[in-house]
Amino acid sequence: MSAPARSRPDTAGSIPSSDTRVLHFRDVAKTFPDGTVALEGVDLDIRRGEFVTVVGPSGCGKSTLLRIASDLSPATSGDVQVDAQRIGYVFQDATLLPWRSVLKNVQLLGELHGMGRSSLNQATRDAIDLVGLTGHEKKLPRELSGGMRMRASLARSLTLDPDLFLFDEPFGALDEITRERLNDELLSMFRTKRFGALFITHSVSEAVYMSTRVLVMSGRPGHIVGSFDVPFGTDRTPELRFTPEFAALAGEVSHALREGHS
Repeated sequence: MSAPARSRPDTAGSIPSSDTRVLHFRDVAKTFPDGTVALEGVDLDIRRGEFVTVVGPSGCGKSTLLRIASDLSPATSGDVQVDAQRIGYVFQDATLLPWRSVLKNVQLLGELHGMGRSSLNQATRDAIDLVGLTGHEKKLPRELSGGMRMRASLARSLTLDPDLFLFDEPFGALDEITRERLNDELLSMFRTKRFGALFITHSVSEAVYMSTRVLVMSGRPGHIVGSFDVPFGTDRTPELRFTPEFAALAGEVSHALREGHS
């Protein structure tokens, strides 16, 4: 295989506008050292202001896509361009440091990126307020519910004001009510910040509800077998899930998922 190409922007450049591409994959493949082919021929483009969700069967390479996008793992071949100066990453687990308070956990990425104290303090206050944790700044992670821990994880990445946000099944371990509430809160953040998002989930309903576009991956080796534009706008309410239009689109996505896995 040919060596993969990867490029990043000059950090002195301007923040991408709402129509600026922040992530580009072209014919991307990933083969692990044991010979497992995780991804093959993946094409993907995300612009700022797009919320793109990927659904697919377990083991199809969804999380591998995120690791390549975040430079945690190199592609084996293909062209990868990350045109984002700042990337936020939210994992399946909140990954909070147990000895640090909510405030200190939220400040962590800003500290590691060398943000000035005044800017970091303001960004931390804004992020904590945006995720609804005002009043809980002094609590330790063990004192928080699962949903609150995930809010703190979101706030931690928000301090960087990311151009590209990567979400690796962040709500998969939460109960349905908490999960739907956080879906709405994340959509509100998206409307406010207009970052580009790549969101991974096993839930077709969550994918359709959250996204401007849903991509369906095949079984391993993973590649894109379906792309669905979501026509509902970004100002969504929970009642959307019970409309015929929502059910019809979710049905199409589910059908593509079954076909791609067969």
